Amino acid sequence: ARTRRSTPVTSHGKGATGEPVNDSGQGLRRTKSIEQSIRDTDEPDTKLKKTLNSWDLTVFGVAVAVGAGIFTLTARTAGNVAGPAVSLAFVFAAVACGLAALCYAEFASTVPVAGSAYTFSYATFGEFVAWIIGWDLILEFALAAAVVAKGWSLYLGEVLGTASPVVSVGGLDVDWGALLIVVVLSVLLVTGVKISSRVSLIITAIKVAVVLLIVVVGAFYIKAANYSPYIPPAQPAETETGLTQSLFSFVTGAEGSNFGWYGLLAAASLVFFAFIGFDIVATTAEETVDPQRSLPRGILGSLAIVTVLYVAVTLILTGMVNYTELAGDSSTLATAFELNGITWAQKIISFGALAGLTTVVMVLLLGQSRVLFAMSRDGLMPRALAKTGSRGTPVRITVVVAVVVAVLATFFPIGTLEEMVNIGTLFAFVLVSIGVVVLRRTRPDLKRGFRTPLVPLVPILAVVACLWLMLNLSVETWLRFVVWMALGVIVYFAYSRRHSVLGRQQAGLE
Repeated sequence: ARTRRSTPVTSHGKGATGEPVNDSGQGLRRTKSIEQSIRDTDEPDTKLKKTLNSWDLTVFGVAVAVGAGIFTLTARTAGNVAGPAVSLAFVFAAVACGLAALCYAEFASTVPVAGSAYTFSYATFGEFVAWIIGWDLILEFALAAAVVAKGWSLYLGEVLGTASPVVSVGGLDVDWGALLIVVVLSVLLVTGVKISSRVSLIITAIKVAVVLLIVVVGAFYIKAANYSPYIPPAQPAETETGLTQSLFSFVTGAEGSNFGWYGLLAAASLVFFAFIGFDIVATTAEETVDPQRSLPRGILGSLAIVTVLYVAVTLILTGMVNYTELAGDSSTLATAFELNGITWAQKIISFGALAGLTTVVMVLLLGQSRVLFAMSRDGLMPRALAKTGSRGTPVRITVVVAVVVAVLATFFPIGTLEEMVNIGTLFAFVLVSIGVVVLRRTRPDLKRGFRTPLVPLVPILAVVACLWLMLNLSVETWLRFVVWMALGVIVYFAYSRRHSVLGRQQAGLE
Protein backbone atom coordinates (compact mmCIF):
# COMPACT_ATOMS: atom_id res chain seq x y z
CA ALA A 1 0.00 0.00 0.00
CA ARG A 2 1.13 3.54 -0.73
CA THR A 3 2.47 5.26 2.38
CA ARG A 4 0.35 8.12 3.63
CA ARG A 5 1.56 10.97 5.79
CA SER A 6 -0.38 10.54 8.99
CA THR A 7 -0.63 12.69 12.06
CA PRO A 8 0.74 11.00 15.19
CA VAL A 9 -1.44 11.34 18.24
CA THR A 10 -0.06 12.84 21.42
CA SER A 11 -1.26 12.11 24.92
CA HIS A 12 -3.29 15.28 24.86
CA GLY A 13 -5.37 14.22 21.86
CA LYS A 14 -3.53 16.54 19.49
CA GLY A 15 -1.32 15.70 16.56
CA ALA A 16 2.30 16.66 16.36
CA THR A 17 1.29 19.59 14.22
CA GLY A 18 -1.08 20.84 16.89
CA GLU A 19 -4.42 20.15 15.22
CA PRO A 20 -7.10 18.15 17.03
CA VAL A 21 -7.14 14.45 16.19
CA ASN A 22 -10.00 12.02 16.65
CA ASP A 23 -8.38 8.81 17.89
CA SER A 24 -11.54 6.74 18.10
CA GLY A 25 -9.93 3.85 16.21
CA GLN A 26 -12.35 2.02 13.97
CA GLY A 27 -15.35 3.98 15.24
CA LEU A 28 -17.96 5.29 12.81
CA ARG A 29 -17.43 8.83 14.10
CA ARG A 30 -13.72 9.07 13.34
CA THR A 31 -13.13 12.45 11.75
CA LYS A 32 -10.48 13.51 9.28
CA SER A 33 -8.87 16.76 10.37
CA ILE A 34 -9.08 19.67 7.98
CA GLU A 35 -5.31 20.00 8.11
CA GLN A 36 -4.92 16.38 6.98
CA SER A 37 -7.46 16.88 4.18
CA ILE A 38 -5.50 19.87 2.93
CA ARG A 39 -2.17 18.00 3.15
CA ASP A 40 -3.60 15.15 1.09
CA THR A 41 -4.18 17.57 -1.80
CA ASP A 42 -0.39 17.83 -2.25
CA GLU A 43 0.21 14.14 -2.95
CA PRO A 44 1.78 13.95 -6.45
CA ASP A 45 -0.25 10.95 -7.67
CA THR A 46 -3.60 12.49 -6.74
CA LYS A 47 -2.87 16.20 -7.13
CA LEU A 48 -5.40 18.32 -9.01
CA LYS A 49 -4.17 21.31 -11.00
CA LYS A 50 -5.13 24.73 -9.61
CA THR A 51 -6.33 26.90 -12.51
CA LEU A 52 -9.75 28.36 -11.58
CA ASN A 53 -10.57 31.86 -10.34
CA SER A 54 -13.74 33.49 -8.99
CA TRP A 55 -14.95 34.31 -12.52
CA ASP A 56 -14.59 30.67 -13.61
CA LEU A 57 -16.56 29.53 -10.55
CA THR A 58 -19.32 32.07 -11.15
CA VAL A 59 -19.62 30.85 -14.75
CA PHE A 60 -19.88 27.23 -13.54
CA GLY A 61 -22.63 28.23 -11.09
CA VAL A 62 -24.65 30.09 -13.72
CA ALA A 63 -23.95 27.34 -16.26
CA VAL A 64 -25.54 24.62 -14.15
CA ALA A 65 -28.46 26.66 -12.76
CA VAL A 66 -29.70 28.23 -15.99
CA GLY A 67 -31.02 25.34 -18.06
CA ALA A 68 -34.26 24.48 -19.78
CA GLY A 69 -36.18 25.24 -16.59
CA ILE A 70 -36.10 28.97 -17.23
CA PHE A 71 -38.06 28.36 -20.45
CA THR A 72 -40.54 25.81 -19.07
CA LEU A 73 -40.78 25.86 -15.28
CA THR A 74 -41.61 29.56 -15.11
CA ALA A 75 -44.63 29.31 -17.42
CA ARG A 76 -46.15 26.19 -15.86
CA THR A 77 -45.74 27.49 -12.31
CA ALA A 78 -47.35 30.80 -13.23
CA GLY A 79 -50.28 29.19 -15.04
CA ASN A 80 -51.03 26.39 -12.59
CA VAL A 81 -49.87 27.42 -9.12
CA ALA A 82 -48.98 31.06 -8.46
CA GLY A 83 -50.18 33.42 -11.20
CA PRO A 84 -48.21 36.69 -11.56
CA ALA A 85 -46.86 36.14 -8.03
CA VAL A 86 -44.49 33.55 -9.48
CA SER A 87 -41.86 36.31 -9.54
CA LEU A 88 -42.24 36.66 -5.75
CA ALA A 89 -42.03 32.86 -5.43
CA PHE A 90 -38.62 33.00 -7.12
CA VAL A 91 -37.51 35.65 -4.64
CA PHE A 92 -38.65 33.48 -1.70
CA ALA A 93 -36.85 30.48 -3.19
CA ALA A 94 -33.70 32.53 -3.75
CA VAL A 95 -33.71 33.61 -0.10
CA ALA A 96 -34.09 29.99 1.07
CA CYS A 97 -31.35 28.89 -1.31
CA GLY A 98 -29.19 31.83 -0.23
CA LEU A 99 -29.27 30.64 3.38
CA ALA A 100 -27.74 27.31 2.36
CA ALA A 101 -25.35 29.09 -0.01
CA LEU A 102 -23.94 31.17 2.87
CA CYS A 103 -23.16 27.95 4.74
CA TYR A 104 -21.53 26.41 1.67
CA ALA A 105 -19.43 29.55 1.19
CA GLU A 106 -18.00 29.29 4.72
CA PHE A 107 -17.22 25.60 4.44
CA ALA A 108 -15.72 25.83 0.95
CA SER A 109 -13.42 28.69 1.96
CA THR A 110 -12.38 26.86 5.15
CA VAL A 111 -11.90 23.40 3.64
CA PRO A 112 -10.70 24.02 0.05
CA VAL A 113 -10.70 20.33 -0.87
CA ALA A 114 -12.55 18.42 -3.60
CA GLY A 115 -15.70 16.64 -2.49
CA SER A 116 -17.99 19.45 -1.33
CA ALA A 117 -20.49 18.25 1.30
CA TYR A 118 -18.71 14.88 1.59
CA THR A 119 -15.42 16.48 2.64
CA PHE A 120 -17.16 18.95 4.94
CA SER A 121 -19.04 16.13 6.68
CA TYR A 122 -15.85 14.10 7.16
CA ALA A 123 -14.38 16.99 9.14
CA THR A 124 -17.44 17.52 11.32
CA PHE A 125 -19.70 14.47 11.67
CA GLY A 126 -17.25 11.66 11.02
CA GLU A 127 -16.60 9.00 8.42
CA PHE A 128 -19.96 7.22 8.41
CA VAL A 129 -22.01 10.39 7.87
CA ALA A 130 -19.45 11.52 5.26
CA TRP A 131 -19.91 8.22 3.44
CA ILE A 132 -23.70 8.59 3.55
CA ILE A 133 -23.58 12.10 2.10
CA GLY A 134 -21.03 11.01 -0.51
CA TRP A 135 -23.27 8.09 -1.48
CA ASP A 136 -26.16 10.56 -1.65
CA LEU A 137 -24.20 12.93 -3.94
CA ILE A 138 -23.31 10.02 -6.25
CA LEU A 139 -27.03 9.45 -6.75
CA GLU A 140 -27.80 13.15 -7.12
CA PHE A 141 -25.19 14.01 -9.74
CA ALA A 142 -25.41 10.80 -11.78
CA LEU A 143 -29.20 10.89 -12.08
CA ALA A 144 -29.22 14.64 -12.74
CA ALA A 145 -26.62 14.35 -15.50
CA ALA A 146 -28.54 11.48 -17.14
CA VAL A 147 -31.91 13.26 -16.92
CA VAL A 148 -30.50 16.50 -18.33
CA ALA A 149 -28.67 14.63 -21.11
CA LYS A 150 -32.00 13.13 -22.21
CA GLY A 151 -33.54 16.62 -22.13
CA TRP A 152 -30.66 17.89 -24.28
CA SER A 153 -31.40 15.14 -26.79
CA LEU A 154 -35.05 16.23 -27.05
CA TYR A 155 -34.09 19.86 -27.73
CA LEU A 156 -31.51 18.70 -30.29
CA GLY A 157 -34.38 17.11 -32.20
CA GLU A 158 -36.36 20.37 -32.05
CA VAL A 159 -33.43 22.48 -33.25
CA LEU A 160 -32.72 20.06 -36.11
CA GLY A 161 -36.42 19.93 -36.95
CA THR A 162 -36.50 16.15 -36.68
CA ALA A 163 -37.86 13.57 -34.29
CA SER A 164 -36.17 12.87 -30.98
CA PRO A 165 -32.69 11.32 -31.56
CA VAL A 166 -33.77 7.84 -30.49
CA VAL A 167 -33.29 4.76 -32.65
CA SER A 168 -34.38 1.18 -32.05
CA VAL A 169 -31.60 -1.42 -32.09
CA GLY A 170 -32.74 -5.00 -31.67
CA GLY A 171 -35.91 -3.85 -29.93
CA LEU A 172 -33.93 -1.62 -27.54
CA ASP A 173 -34.40 2.16 -27.68
CA VAL A 174 -31.02 3.91 -27.96
CA ASP A 175 -30.89 7.67 -27.32
CA TRP A 176 -27.86 8.56 -29.41
CA GLY A 177 -28.28 12.27 -28.71
CA ALA A 178 -27.82 11.74 -24.97
CA LEU A 179 -24.85 9.45 -25.62
CA LEU A 180 -23.24 12.06 -27.87
CA ILE A 181 -23.38 14.92 -25.35
CA VAL A 182 -22.06 12.79 -22.46
CA VAL A 183 -19.10 11.48 -24.49
CA VAL A 184 -18.12 14.88 -25.93
CA LEU A 185 -18.27 16.69 -22.59
CA SER A 186 -16.42 13.90 -20.76
CA VAL A 187 -13.55 14.12 -23.26
CA LEU A 188 -13.50 17.88 -22.67
CA LEU A 189 -13.32 17.42 -18.88
CA VAL A 190 -10.45 14.95 -19.20
CA THR A 191 -8.57 17.47 -21.35
CA GLY A 192 -8.56 20.04 -18.54
CA VAL A 193 -10.86 21.90 -16.19
CA LYS A 194 -9.65 25.32 -17.43
CA ILE A 195 -10.48 24.45 -21.02
CA SER A 196 -13.86 23.18 -19.81
CA SER A 197 -14.38 26.50 -18.05
CA ARG A 198 -13.67 28.44 -21.25
CA VAL A 199 -16.09 26.32 -23.27
CA SER A 200 -18.65 26.72 -20.49
CA LEU A 201 -18.15 30.50 -20.57
CA ILE A 202 -18.87 30.66 -24.32
CA ILE A 203 -21.98 28.49 -24.13
CA THR A 204 -23.24 30.22 -20.98
CA ALA A 205 -22.81 33.59 -22.69
CA ILE A 206 -24.95 32.32 -25.57
CA LYS A 207 -27.80 31.11 -23.37
CA VAL A 208 -27.75 34.24 -21.20
CA ALA A 209 -27.87 36.31 -24.40
CA VAL A 210 -30.95 34.34 -25.49
CA VAL A 211 -32.60 35.01 -22.12
CA LEU A 212 -31.80 38.73 -22.33
CA LEU A 213 -33.12 38.87 -25.92
CA ILE A 214 -36.38 37.34 -24.73
CA VAL A 215 -36.60 39.85 -21.88
CA VAL A 216 -35.95 42.84 -24.16
CA VAL A 217 -38.37 41.74 -26.88
CA GLY A 218 -41.05 40.68 -24.41
CA ALA A 219 -40.88 44.02 -22.59
CA PHE A 220 -42.58 45.70 -25.58
CA TYR A 221 -45.63 43.44 -25.18
CA ILE A 222 -46.25 43.90 -21.45
CA LYS A 223 -49.80 44.88 -20.43
CA ALA A 224 -50.12 46.18 -16.88
CA ALA A 225 -53.60 44.62 -16.53
CA ASN A 226 -52.03 41.15 -16.70
CA TYR A 227 -50.38 41.70 -13.32
CA SER A 228 -53.78 42.04 -11.60
CA PRO A 229 -54.54 40.28 -9.38
CA TYR A 230 -50.90 39.78 -8.47
CA ILE A 231 -51.82 37.00 -6.02
CA PRO A 232 -54.96 35.35 -7.50
CA PRO A 233 -57.68 33.97 -5.18
CA ALA A 234 -57.01 30.48 -3.86
CA GLN A 235 -58.48 27.51 -5.69
CA PRO A 236 -58.66 23.83 -4.65
CA ALA A 237 -55.77 21.83 -6.04
CA GLU A 238 -56.00 18.41 -7.62
CA THR A 239 -55.30 16.04 -4.76
CA GLU A 240 -52.63 13.39 -5.27
CA THR A 241 -53.22 10.05 -3.59
CA GLY A 242 -51.16 7.06 -2.55
CA LEU A 243 -47.40 7.16 -3.07
CA THR A 244 -47.57 10.14 -5.44
CA GLN A 245 -48.78 12.57 -2.76
CA SER A 246 -46.30 14.61 -0.74
CA LEU A 247 -44.95 13.21 2.50
CA PHE A 248 -46.48 16.19 4.31
CA SER A 249 -49.95 15.39 2.93
CA PHE A 250 -49.49 11.70 3.65
CA VAL A 251 -48.61 12.35 7.30
CA THR A 252 -51.04 15.19 8.07
CA GLY A 253 -53.87 14.51 5.62
CA ALA A 254 -53.70 18.17 4.56
CA GLU A 255 -54.99 19.20 1.15
CA GLY A 256 -53.25 21.93 -0.75
CA SER A 257 -54.56 24.74 -2.90
CA ASN A 258 -53.37 26.57 -5.97
CA PHE A 259 -52.93 30.34 -6.08
CA GLY A 260 -53.47 32.46 -3.00
CA TRP A 261 -50.75 32.57 -0.33
CA TYR A 262 -50.58 28.81 0.00
CA GLY A 263 -50.12 28.52 -3.75
CA LEU A 264 -47.35 31.12 -3.54
CA LEU A 265 -45.49 29.03 -0.94
CA ALA A 266 -46.07 25.87 -2.98
CA ALA A 267 -44.65 27.66 -6.01
CA ALA A 268 -41.56 28.64 -4.01
CA SER A 269 -41.07 24.93 -3.24
CA LEU A 270 -41.33 24.09 -6.94
CA VAL A 271 -39.02 26.79 -8.27
CA PHE A 272 -36.42 26.28 -5.54
CA PHE A 273 -34.98 23.52 -7.66
CA ALA A 274 -34.28 25.96 -10.46
CA PHE A 275 -31.48 27.37 -8.28
CA ILE A 276 -29.79 24.08 -7.49
CA GLY A 277 -26.24 24.03 -8.78
CA PHE A 278 -24.24 26.44 -6.66
CA ASP A 279 -23.28 23.48 -4.44
CA ILE A 280 -21.39 21.97 -7.37
CA VAL A 281 -19.12 25.02 -7.40
CA ALA A 282 -17.81 23.83 -4.02
CA THR A 283 -16.60 20.56 -5.59
CA THR A 284 -13.94 22.52 -7.53
CA ALA A 285 -12.38 23.99 -4.35
CA GLU A 286 -9.15 22.03 -4.80
CA GLU A 287 -8.68 23.37 -8.32
CA THR A 288 -9.15 27.02 -7.33
CA VAL A 289 -6.14 29.32 -7.13
CA ASP A 290 -7.37 31.45 -4.22
CA PRO A 291 -10.21 29.41 -2.68
CA GLN A 292 -10.65 31.57 0.43
CA ARG A 293 -11.73 34.51 -1.72
CA SER A 294 -12.84 32.93 -4.99
CA LEU A 295 -15.23 30.25 -3.69
CA PRO A 296 -17.56 32.56 -1.72
CA ARG A 297 -17.59 34.98 -4.65
CA GLY A 298 -18.35 32.20 -7.13
CA ILE A 299 -21.11 30.63 -5.04
CA LEU A 300 -22.89 33.82 -4.02
CA GLY A 301 -22.21 35.64 -7.29
CA SER A 302 -23.73 32.89 -9.43
CA LEU A 303 -26.78 32.72 -7.16
CA ALA A 304 -27.32 36.49 -7.48
CA ILE A 305 -27.05 36.43 -11.29
CA VAL A 306 -29.42 33.47 -11.61
CA THR A 307 -31.98 35.16 -9.32
CA VAL A 308 -32.00 38.33 -11.43
CA LEU A 309 -32.45 36.34 -14.64
CA TYR A 310 -35.32 34.23 -13.30
CA VAL A 311 -37.21 37.17 -11.77
CA ALA A 312 -36.79 39.19 -14.98
CA VAL A 313 -38.14 36.35 -17.12
CA THR A 314 -41.16 35.79 -14.85
CA LEU A 315 -42.05 39.48 -14.83
CA ILE A 316 -41.92 39.59 -18.63
CA LEU A 317 -43.84 36.33 -18.99
CA THR A 318 -46.75 37.25 -16.72
CA GLY A 319 -46.86 40.75 -18.19
CA MET A 320 -47.17 39.51 -21.78
CA VAL A 321 -50.21 37.27 -21.20
CA ASN A 322 -52.79 36.64 -18.51
CA TYR A 323 -51.67 33.81 -16.26
CA THR A 324 -54.85 31.82 -17.07
CA GLU A 325 -53.58 31.40 -20.64
CA LEU A 326 -50.54 29.53 -19.30
CA ALA A 327 -52.55 26.84 -17.50
CA GLY A 328 -51.78 23.22 -18.36
CA ASP A 329 -48.68 21.07 -18.61
CA SER A 330 -47.69 22.06 -22.13
CA SER A 331 -47.21 25.81 -21.61
CA THR A 332 -43.70 27.22 -21.98
CA LEU A 333 -42.15 30.64 -22.41
CA ALA A 334 -42.76 30.23 -26.14
CA THR A 335 -46.51 30.09 -25.43
CA ALA A 336 -46.53 33.72 -24.33
CA PHE A 337 -44.71 34.79 -27.48
CA GLU A 338 -46.99 32.76 -29.78
CA LEU A 339 -50.08 34.32 -28.18
CA ASN A 340 -48.60 37.72 -29.06
CA GLY A 341 -47.88 36.67 -32.65
CA ILE A 342 -44.10 36.31 -32.20
CA THR A 343 -43.79 32.98 -33.98
CA TRP A 344 -40.01 32.94 -34.36
CA ALA A 345 -39.53 32.66 -30.59
CA GLN A 346 -39.90 28.86 -30.50
CA LYS A 347 -36.69 28.25 -32.44
CA ILE A 348 -34.77 30.82 -30.38
CA ILE A 349 -36.01 29.33 -27.12
CA SER A 350 -35.18 25.76 -28.25
CA PHE A 351 -31.68 26.88 -29.19
CA GLY A 352 -31.27 28.64 -25.84
CA ALA A 353 -32.46 25.53 -24.00
CA LEU A 354 -30.03 23.35 -25.98
CA ALA A 355 -27.14 25.64 -25.06
CA GLY A 356 -28.36 25.81 -21.49
CA LEU A 357 -28.50 22.06 -21.01
CA THR A 358 -25.06 21.57 -22.56
CA THR A 359 -23.32 23.37 -19.71
CA VAL A 360 -25.62 21.79 -17.12
CA VAL A 361 -24.50 18.30 -18.17
CA MET A 362 -20.86 19.41 -18.17
CA VAL A 363 -20.89 20.83 -14.65
CA LEU A 364 -22.86 17.87 -13.26
CA LEU A 365 -20.26 15.47 -14.69
CA LEU A 366 -17.55 17.65 -13.17
CA GLY A 367 -19.20 17.61 -9.74
CA GLN A 368 -19.78 13.85 -9.83
CA SER A 369 -16.16 13.09 -10.70
CA ARG A 370 -14.77 15.38 -7.94
CA VAL A 371 -16.91 13.81 -5.21
CA LEU A 372 -15.90 10.29 -6.27
CA PHE A 373 -12.28 11.46 -6.52
CA ALA A 374 -12.31 12.65 -2.89
CA MET A 375 -13.95 9.42 -1.70
CA SER A 376 -11.43 7.29 -3.60
CA ARG A 377 -8.47 9.22 -2.19
CA ASP A 378 -9.81 8.48 1.30
CA GLY A 379 -10.11 4.77 0.47
CA LEU A 380 -13.90 4.65 0.75
CA MET A 381 -13.93 3.89 -2.96
CA PRO A 382 -11.09 2.03 -4.75
CA ARG A 383 -7.98 4.20 -4.30
CA ALA A 384 -6.69 3.39 -7.79
CA LEU A 385 -9.47 5.57 -9.19
CA ALA A 386 -8.00 8.69 -7.55
CA LYS A 387 -4.99 8.81 -9.88
CA THR A 388 -4.64 12.05 -11.84
CA GLY A 389 -3.30 12.30 -15.37
CA SER A 390 -0.57 14.49 -16.85
CA ARG A 391 -3.04 17.37 -17.19
CA GLY A 392 -3.95 17.27 -13.50
CA THR A 393 -7.43 15.83 -14.02
CA PRO A 394 -8.89 12.62 -12.52
CA VAL A 395 -9.00 10.70 -15.81
CA ARG A 396 -10.03 7.31 -14.41
CA ILE A 397 -12.87 8.72 -12.31
CA THR A 398 -14.12 10.84 -15.22
CA VAL A 399 -14.20 7.81 -17.52
CA VAL A 400 -16.11 5.73 -14.95
CA VAL A 401 -18.64 8.54 -14.42
CA ALA A 402 -19.03 9.01 -18.17
CA VAL A 403 -19.74 5.31 -18.73
CA VAL A 404 -22.35 5.12 -15.94
CA VAL A 405 -24.15 8.33 -16.99
CA ALA A 406 -24.00 7.38 -20.68
CA VAL A 407 -25.60 3.99 -19.99
CA LEU A 408 -28.35 5.56 -17.86
CA ALA A 409 -29.09 8.32 -20.38
CA THR A 410 -28.83 6.15 -23.50
CA PHE A 411 -30.87 3.12 -22.52
CA PHE A 412 -33.16 3.96 -19.59
CA PRO A 413 -36.35 6.10 -19.40
CA ILE A 414 -35.47 7.82 -16.11
CA GLY A 415 -37.79 10.81 -16.11
CA THR A 416 -39.72 9.48 -13.11
CA LEU A 417 -36.57 9.60 -10.99
CA GLU A 418 -36.03 13.35 -11.31
CA GLU A 419 -37.29 14.02 -7.78
CA MET A 420 -34.48 11.82 -6.46
CA VAL A 421 -32.11 14.59 -7.50
CA ASN A 422 -34.06 17.08 -5.41
CA ILE A 423 -34.16 15.05 -2.21
CA GLY A 424 -30.46 14.23 -2.50
CA THR A 425 -29.53 17.88 -2.90
CA LEU A 426 -31.67 19.03 0.02
CA PHE A 427 -30.24 16.33 2.28
CA ALA A 428 -26.74 17.64 1.50
CA PHE A 429 -27.87 21.22 2.21
CA VAL A 430 -29.19 20.19 5.64
CA LEU A 431 -25.95 18.50 6.68
CA VAL A 432 -23.74 21.34 5.47
CA SER A 433 -25.88 23.92 7.31
CA ILE A 434 -25.68 21.93 10.56
CA GLY A 435 -21.97 21.36 9.97
CA VAL A 436 -21.23 25.09 10.02
CA VAL A 437 -22.56 25.32 13.58
CA VAL A 438 -20.66 22.18 14.65
CA LEU A 439 -17.34 23.35 13.19
CA ARG A 440 -17.71 26.80 14.75
CA ARG A 441 -17.84 25.09 18.16
CA THR A 442 -15.26 22.35 17.62
CA ARG A 443 -12.71 24.39 15.62
CA PRO A 444 -13.16 28.11 16.40
CA ASP A 445 -9.41 28.55 15.69
CA LEU A 446 -9.70 27.81 11.96
CA LYS A 447 -9.01 30.53 9.45
CA ARG A 448 -12.21 31.16 7.52
CA GLY A 449 -12.08 33.04 4.24
CA PHE A 450 -15.81 33.72 4.61
CA ARG A 451 -17.98 33.62 7.72
CA THR A 452 -21.70 32.87 7.58
CA PRO A 453 -23.47 35.77 9.30
CA LEU A 454 -25.77 35.37 12.31
CA VAL A 455 -24.70 31.85 13.27
CA PRO A 456 -26.59 29.77 14.41
CA LEU A 457 -29.69 31.63 13.11
CA VAL A 458 -28.87 31.46 9.40
CA PRO A 459 -27.95 27.73 9.42
CA ILE A 460 -31.09 26.93 11.45
CA LEU A 461 -33.28 28.81 8.96
CA ALA A 462 -31.52 26.99 6.11
CA VAL A 463 -32.25 23.63 7.72
CA VAL A 464 -35.91 24.52 8.32
CA ALA A 465 -36.35 25.72 4.72
CA CYS A 466 -34.74 22.58 3.28
CA LEU A 467 -36.70 20.21 5.52
CA TRP A 468 -39.94 21.92 4.48
CA LEU A 469 -39.06 21.42 0.84
CA MET A 470 -38.17 17.78 1.49
CA LEU A 471 -41.57 17.22 3.13
CA ASN A 472 -43.21 18.48 -0.06
CA LEU A 473 -41.61 15.70 -2.11
CA SER A 474 -43.63 12.56 -2.88
CA VAL A 475 -43.78 9.48 -0.68
CA GLU A 476 -42.39 7.30 -3.48
CA THR A 477 -39.36 9.60 -3.73
CA TRP A 478 -38.73 9.18 -0.02
CA LEU A 479 -39.03 5.40 -0.31
CA ARG A 480 -36.53 5.26 -3.18
CA PHE A 481 -34.19 7.52 -1.24
CA VAL A 482 -34.36 5.27 1.85
CA VAL A 483 -33.65 2.18 -0.28
CA TRP A 484 -30.62 3.87 -1.89
CA MET A 485 -29.30 4.94 1.53
CA ALA A 486 -29.78 1.41 2.89
CA LEU A 487 -27.76 0.07 -0.03
CA GLY A 488 -25.08 2.62 0.81
CA VAL A 489 -24.89 1.38 4.41
CA ILE A 490 -24.34 -2.18 3.14
CA VAL A 491 -21.53 -1.04 0.81
CA TYR A 492 -19.88 0.91 3.63
CA PHE A 493 -19.71 -2.04 6.01
CA ALA A 494 -18.87 -4.53 3.26
CA TYR A 495 -16.04 -2.51 1.68
CA SER A 496 -15.44 1.12 2.63
CA ARG A 497 -14.99 0.76 6.40
CA ARG A 498 -12.23 -1.84 5.97
CA HIS A 499 -10.42 0.12 3.24
CA SER A 500 -10.64 3.56 4.82
CA VAL A 501 -7.24 5.27 4.74
CA LEU A 502 -8.00 7.09 7.98
CA GLY A 503 -9.06 3.84 9.68
CA ARG A 504 -5.94 2.02 8.49
CA GLN A 505 -3.73 4.86 9.70
CA GLN A 506 -5.30 4.83 13.15
CA ALA A 507 -4.95 1.03 13.28
CA GLY A 508 -1.24 1.37 12.45
CA LEU A 509 -1.59 -0.39 9.08
CA GLU A 510 -0.33 2.63 7.07
